[in-house]
Amino acid sequence: MTVELVRGQNHPLPDTRLEIRVSAGHPVVAGATLADEGGRVPGVEWIAHPGSPSLPGVEVSQQAAADHRLAVDLEAVPAAVHRLSLLLALPVGVGGPTRFGAVAAPFVAVTGLDGTEVASYTITGLDRESAVVALELYRRQGAWKVRAMGQGYEGGLAAMLGDQGLERPADLAATILDAVARGLARSVSAPPPRVPETERVRHSAPAAAPETMAAADSAPTLPVTPPPPLPSTPLPSTPAPSAPAPSGGTTGGGTTGGGPISYAHPGRRAAAPEPEPRQAPPVPVAGDASGWSMDERLYNQVWGMFEDLARTTAAYRSACDFAESRLDKELDGVLSDPRSRIGGAGDAAREAARARHDELTARAQEVLDRDLSQLAAESEVVEPALPPAYARWDNPVWHAYRVPMEAPMALRLGDLHLPERTDLRIPMLVRLPLERGLWVDSGRGRSEAAGLLDEAELRRLALETAVAHAARLLAVYPPGEFTVHVVDPAGSGATALAPLVQAGVLAGPPAAGAAGVTAVLAQLTERVDLVQMALRAGAPDALPPGMDTAEQLLIVHDFPHGFDDRAVNQLRYLADEGPAVGVHLLMVADREAASAYGPVLDPLWRSLLRITPVPDDHLADPWVGHAWTYEPPLFPSGSRILPQVLAQVAEARRQWGR
Repeated sequence: MTVELVRGQNHPLPDTRLEIRVSAGHPVVAGATLADEGGRVPGVEWIAHPGSPSLPGVEVSQQAAADHRLAVDLEAVPAAVHRLSLLLALPVGVGGPTRFGAVAAPFVAVTGLDGTEVASYTITGLDRESAVVALELYRRQGAWKVRAMGQGYEGGLAAMLGDQGLERPADLAATILDAVARGLARSVSAPPPRVPETERVRHSAPAAAPETMAAADSAPTLPVTPPPPLPSTPLPSTPAPSAPAPSGGTTGGGTTGGGPISYAHPGRRAAAPEPEPRQAPPVPVAGDASGWSMDERLYNQVWGMFEDLARTTAAYRSACDFAESRLDKELDGVLSDPRSRIGGAGDAAREAARARHDELTARAQEVLDRDLSQLAAESEVVEPALPPAYARWDNPVWHAYRVPMEAPMALRLGDLHLPERTDLRIPMLVRLPLERGLWVDSGRGRSEAAGLLDEAELRRLALETAVAHAARLLAVYPPGEFTVHVVDPAGSGATALAPLVQAGVLAGPPAAGAAGVTAVLAQLTERVDLVQMALRAGAPDALPPGMDTAEQLLIVHDFPHGFDDRAVNQLRYLADEGPAVGVHLLMVADREAASAYGPVLDPLWRSLLRITPVPDDHLADPWVGHAWTYEPPLFPSGSRILPQVLAQVAEARRQWGR
């Protein structure tokens, strides 16, 4: 079974003769380095690159390409080699992209000789980097494993080679890029596309009559760019009938001017062909998107639905705004014309302006309704097919839940919708591992729904929302690969935290009082420091024995109660540095309650993703800036899903000794 790795995750290799496949969608340079037990590359002779593609046990391509296949034989590498790193870099000076953030994320897979995938890794999170260490095959206690690295370098190939411990890395980088440039110069470019035979003869169309052009100029148009087209059937077009040859014109081989000859009888017009019947729109299919696995295809499909809804709504709103501005302009013109103030001319002009306005808005509404209906049909198909990590709590998939053996690529945090159709809800998916912490806002803010609740009820709902998120995270990770800590200084969250405590899935009892806060923060801060030092030293395995290497989540309730200045600084440190090394925050707090700290906490709130325990329209998309209404994940009334799922998680941990 293929394992989809995330950054920092490792997996044992079943064989020593392997193939590494790279799919980047654009030309990249592939190379490999052989390193000793300390992670140091002794010299240039231990590097396989386009200028020197072969080393004992590994062979790479001699030029840049969008797809690579690297042959690896780990038994053939020298005995002193303990690590083999796969390097990818964008070629320089060939007119292509200069940073990975401008292109699709590279995909790397380790396969057996028969093509069976062992592990795969999609290198996400790159921006200005132009070189990256993709994978690392390393020897540990006599066995080989693969680790997803994803370590990017803004300084390009030279910076990456320098980080491998090589002397004069810039010279070696220049040598590699020169070999790539020579390879590209020798390559043969693809032939131009073949021109169809029917397009080789150009026909000149007769010019439109002046009155036809004037009519076209006066027709109302929408000055907006439509969203990407949803799957729909275009309206059939009826070709215009052939015009009869003018009386006295030339027949046979002659022509009467530009354009093809008409052989129709001068006194007979050909009947227009019957229009073809409209076909039904295509039936939506779950997983109808690109991706290497069903989970990735569903993730991409959900994001495609989100983008389609954002853009079709933007087109509708833009069309309505244009119709309103046009109506205002025309009414102002009527009022400014003295001739329209006498008799019925003014009333007629106003009625005509309103009719044009209604026509524009009706056309925009028709297009919106068509697109929303197609999206709703797609949502009805996709929602039941979602895996537990993407599914709502009322999805039947939870009744068949089993603890997974590998982590998913994303997690559902709730639903999003727009006011144009509130029943069309798009899952809000975020990538795993979490790239930033979460903040469940227990304050009123500007939400109308929050304004109807008292403070105690709002705080209770906020903590229950945090518990639901923590339970989902525990449920989608393999046994023992996700640890949850809880800080509840005043002990006021005992009721909401009871499902986690009773199931025994927490790292320990919720920490209470100032002493408990200090102990938990000190433990997690030390963990962040140790992992950072190990990564900087290039020895991520050199961690203290017995250290919990699982992803860590800290739930902080009733902040800032029980926090002194030192604890606040540690919390900020965890929010900034923790996600990169697997330590995440889940804050349950009211920003107004912490206002005594002033601007000191502003960076903390900005570093966290704010979500709410009640519906609130505080999230904006990155394309057109719509205010999306966020709805938190809720358990069905009277449902026993939460204790059942947590019981399975606890039982799996006991069986695996975690």
